[in-house]
Amino acid sequence: MSDLFAPIREAVSIKVKTEHKLPIAIVGAGEIADLAHLPAYTQHGLNVVGITDLDQDRAKDVAERHGIPKVYASSEELAADPDVAVVDIAVFPWAQYEVAIPLLDAGKDLLCQKPISYDFAEAERLVDYAEVKGRVMAVNQQMRFSESMAAAKAMVDQGWIGDPFEMSWDFHVYTPWEAWDWVTDLPRLDLNQFTIHPLDSTRFILGEPRYVYGTQAREPGQPQAGETRTISVLEYPGETRAFLRAFHKNRCNDPRAEFRIDGTEGSIRGTIGLMYDYPTGRADTLELNSRVIPTDGWTPYPVMTRWFPTAFIGPMASLLEAVAKGGLPATNGRDNLNTLRIVQALYRSGEEHTVVEIQ
Repeated sequence: MSDLFAPIREAVSIKVKTEHKLPIAIVGAGEIADLAHLPAYTQHGLNVVGITDLDQDRAKDVAERHGIPKVYASSEELAADPDVAVVDIAVFPWAQYEVAIPLLDAGKDLLCQKPISYDFAEAERLVDYAEVKGRVMAVNQQMRFSESMAAAKAMVDQGWIGDPFEMSWDFHVYTPWEAWDWVTDLPRLDLNQFTIHPLDSTRFILGEPRYVYGTQAREPGQPQAGETRTISVLEYPGETRAFLRAFHKNRCNDPRAEFRIDGTEGSIRGTIGLMYDYPTGRADTLELNSRVIPTDGWTPYPVMTRWFPTAFIGPMASLLEAVAKGGLPATNGRDNLNTLRIVQALYRSGEEHTVVEIQ
């Protein structure tokens, strides 16, 4: 089967061409930039020329450890640097709009954090403004670039499971929300911060749903204001459906973080290793059962990398290619609004206890 998977490995391989390695600066020196963005960029030899953060000591520490030559005193100083072509914004969603607008005015192309904003109208204004300014904007929706997810998509594209008609996700894990002080008071949590990833990956595999139904809940007595348990159903035209369950309060040491795609000629199943012992995690897995090949039962695909930090090269590589060659990055802002529409519709569904049509 090793030769069989050769085209899949080729399809998921991400290589950044030397001529695409434009100078990058980062706004935000927090955990996600330190432990995910920068390790992925270093692995691929990207040209990170500077960083800034409201906490200048933290920015200097991250810069020193990752070999970043310049620490800007502010995002305004960064915006004024003519040597910076692309800015990676790694700030809280509620601050992103105010950070991004001056950078667009300064002619920078942007990689924004997900979600673009908790306010859909604000997210739409930012996407519109980037287009008015003629700048390229991508969103760091990187799960679809993880090897297991990208390989699953490649197998579907090869026709190995026929026509996919069902995708399911089951997360029964313990997520240490208490590790992030800013999370405690968020009125909305799982869908905005976590399930947005598998929702985007579901769009990546199945396309755009027509209707959604969702219900969200908390654990009795939990300190977090937002939901930590969700069930989401996506209905597509015809018989295709997707089901997503997230439960973040598993304290029994039997975590589960699984996905499955069923088609008319076979199935794909896998695990998201990061969620088994966050943030340490374990290796992702992926298996194929195909009547097209055929595989004679379940056959493992050799996943060699993990979602964190490896997949973080995906959105940036796609952005750099779009800036250098023209066109749109895979997770461009306009496309990502469709993921946000689903998130917002699920929240509305939960509040109104009704099926919501995606407009």
